Amino acid sequence: MSETNKAIRGTNDILPDESYKWQYVESKMIETAGLFGFKETRVPVFEATEVFVRSVGDTTDVVQKEMYTFDDKGGRSITLRPEFTAGTVRSVIEHSLVNGALPVKVCYCGTCYRYEKPQAGRLREFHQFGVECFGAPQPSADAEIILLANAILVSLGIKNLSLEINSIGCPECRRRYQEALTQYFESKKDELCVTCNERLNKNAMRILDCKSPVCSKIAAAAPVMLDYLCDDCKDHFDAVREHLRSAGVNFTVNPHIVRGLDYYTKTVFEFVSGDIGAQSTVCGGGRYDGLVDQMGGPQLPSLGFAMGIERLLMVMEKQGCEFPKQRPIDVYVAPLGDSAKFESTKICMSLRNEGFSAVTDLSGRGLKAQMKYADKIGADFCIVLGENELQTGKCSFRNMKTGEQFDVALGDEILSTIYDKKINAVITELSDSIDDMSGLLTEKK
Repeated sequence: MSETNKAIRGTNDILPDESYKWQYVESKMIETAGLFGFKETRVPVFEATEVFVRSVGDTTDVVQKEMYTFDDKGGRSITLRPEFTAGTVRSVIEHSLVNGALPVKVCYCGTCYRYEKPQAGRLREFHQFGVECFGAPQPSADAEIILLANAILVSLGIKNLSLEINSIGCPECRRRYQEALTQYFESKKDELCVTCNERLNKNAMRILDCKSPVCSKIAAAAPVMLDYLCDDCKDHFDAVREHLRSAGVNFTVNPHIVRGLDYYTKTVFEFVSGDIGAQSTVCGGGRYDGLVDQMGGPQLPSLGFAMGIERLLMVMEKQGCEFPKQRPIDVYVAPLGDSAKFESTKICMSLRNEGFSAVTDLSGRGLKAQMKYADKIGADFCIVLGENELQTGKCSFRNMKTGEQFDVALGDEILSTIYDKKINAVITELSDSIDDMSGLLTEKK
């Protein structure tokens, strides 16, 4: 196959047989976020490069190695978004949302882009859902963001996730910690990789993110941020944990979580799965109290999270989580002859106007081929319409699931027949479910 007919490495097509799962997951996320007062926002897929350099941090792997950056025809440096937070902050500042009622709560869903080695759960074009909350300084806000992430994961039926939390303090805590960390890694610099030696001179905390086995082993024995928290940050973190306990959410404190972006302060957290290999983090986030100010807005304590939809779907598939069935085609109208084609179009539109999905032949097939097609697309009912049916004013109506077939008068009787058949099918399904439940209850007794 020609390379032009293949998706670029690190990207995936979402085909029709899979897209309904994505729609289900995305709608669940937005619906659950709405219960917490979050409303959807949509920001451009690209921004001025400086938006990400200023926010994400020029010492991070994202900025140094992974961004898709190019000059546009006007000579401006443009970057495809590697994450949503920076663009969302830019949007909130530009449109003065911070001057309205606080906190501002927004959620989003869309594609992000990072140039890194493709592997299971990590693509160059990937999809994220996330939330941002602006103007909320209290520890209860940290807890609520975590509770929202947990509620979304629970609503999708995902199990066996562990919540790990940490505090990386305020700028003053970080300054003292950076000094201790730098001193520790200086004594190990001959053992560190080339990249980590560069990080040592810029931001020693980035060494904690290194995936090299040697550097990871050295980092495991490094000083931990929790030992350098000021009293305010300690109290904040203690309160976050107490809110989570009061809500009945289990967690562990992982002092090695720092997250990969420079804008985080105080609380950081991750939901981790053991079902998808190396890329085990399905959701991560935290507080970023200085970011809005750093990007030219007011001083505004803020926080949020993002979760990768590809990874969530991998976990759901692995765990056998249930997805709703893909909506079937309600009716296939099989016309035979030119006059029947016009009537077929009319019938389909009348059904669609009533909320039923209806399709008809667009390829000039014969009856046998049309029936095969109706069966392949999973149509519940099929209406056969030829010259004879037009003359008699009746069409042949077939239930594709039971094989039942009878004549129905053209017009409103078609609609009422479909309603009746649909209602009977629902009643039968409910009756079967009740019988199954009764059987289970009898067995337990």
